[in-house]
Amino acid sequence: MPKERANETVLLTPAEMGRADRATIDAGTPGIVLMDRAARAVASELSTRFPAARRVALLAGPGNNGGDAFAAAWHLAGAGHEVSVFALQPVSNLSGDAAIAAAGLADPPAPLSAFEPPSFDVVVDGLFGAGLSRAVEGEAARAIARLNESDVAVVAVDLPSGVSGASGQVLGSAVRADVTVTFFRLKPGHLLEPGRSLCGETIVADIGIGAAVLRDIAPKAFANGPGLWRPGVSLPTEAGHKYDRGHAVVFSGPASKTGAARLAASAALRAGAGLVTIFAPSAAILVNAAHLTAVMLRRCENASELAEHLEDPRFNAFVLGPGFGAGESARLYAEAILAAGRRLVLDADGITAFQDEADTLFGAARAAAGQAGAEPALVLTPHAGEFKRLFPDLAEDGALSKLERARLAAERSGAVLVLKGRDTVIAAPDGRAAINATGTKWLATAGTGDVLAGMVAGALAQETASFEAAAAAVWMHGKAAEAFGPGLISEDLPAMLPRVWAELTE
Repeated sequence: MPKERANETVLLTPAEMGRADRATIDAGTPGIVLMDRAARAVASELSTRFPAARRVALLAGPGNNGGDAFAAAWHLAGAGHEVSVFALQPVSNLSGDAAIAAAGLADPPAPLSAFEPPSFDVVVDGLFGAGLSRAVEGEAARAIARLNESDVAVVAVDLPSGVSGASGQVLGSAVRADVTVTFFRLKPGHLLEPGRSLCGETIVADIGIGAAVLRDIAPKAFANGPGLWRPGVSLPTEAGHKYDRGHAVVFSGPASKTGAARLAASAALRAGAGLVTIFAPSAAILVNAAHLTAVMLRRCENASELAEHLEDPRFNAFVLGPGFGAGESARLYAEAILAAGRRLVLDADGITAFQDEADTLFGAARAAAGQAGAEPALVLTPHAGEFKRLFPDLAEDGALSKLERARLAAERSGAVLVLKGRDTVIAAPDGRAAINATGTKWLATAGTGDVLAGMVAGALAQETASFEAAAAAVWMHGKAAEAFGPGLISEDLPAMLPRVWAELTE
């Protein structure tokens, strides 16, 4: 993958952002220059979005975020705004670049206790940045409460105060912003909930930090997008045929629970698999046949029949779990598929089936990856409840962010882990992880997870690497929902994929 394209999607933890700042300063750019550029970006965004705003309040904390607010006050005043600065501590307590920025103020800042939001048209939140690591309390918490209770517009510097840049979690209390202006690269807290919702619209400003600093930092977290995986996603060739694009298999449940398998199968076909077959028990054959056209159908009644099917190497990617049932058959089928060196998307009932035998599943996944030259053969797609069934200790550890939980689970299981939600995290055993930001609230409806599982299998069938296949499927799943709009139900998603493909390939 071209490094410059992946760099566009990089996420930096607060510690990594600190390293990027220091590397730039060490290379000859003074810290006060970076601060001034950040302040100019904030002031420009505010003036552009709120051109009628006359009275602007700037809330300044004790660190560099406060310095950004002090410097932004200079630029906003120069642009004709009437500015008032409120500081959490006296200017005499400041040091470094923040002290330099404060020294440029025309008037000393007022104490934060004097801040009254209704007196202003727009408020710049510069209390705390992405590196906050302890709960907001005292006067800062009271000022945040007053701000959130008002209807005044808020522009946050770097991240809304009180949101952890590493986890997106609220530390004590947090500002609810309309716009957030951050610098160089996004942080995990911009995409992980509830931070994502508190940011409003997030703008990434260029303040002169070169992408070359990323070589030494070597970050492994990304904002999920085409720059991360597009070069590795297979597309049809002019001289190709359907057998070049793989053969995905979806297991059907009993006659009364066949719909989930058909959703997954349709999605696998739309995601690019050349052929898709549903393996179904005898009692479900006719029910499925009444609804299938391009998707094929075969009987698979037990592990013995599955073994016969696995003798055909053209069946190369499988979906097990949607509507299947969480009994012994699910465990036997999953183990057989992995033992045969095939790739498997395990979802829903397939995950639940291993609730008490997680180590058996993880051992099978690691053994299968060994056959595939270390490429993960298993993709797990749990929601939070299913994740807890396989990883109860990680789910209950409140000190871990969603990003950290997914990474640890992927490492433990030897699988690519898709931890679903509005802020879906895709993690690989090697530490790579991506946070997704596509989708709409209309995805919260029955069957959309089945569609996602099928889309992952469709990419796997075409020999796309497992992490890239999962990340691409999650992104496209969200974009399909956006393309349809309000009123979405799961059946609508596969039909939207051609539009998403067109956007990707234009």
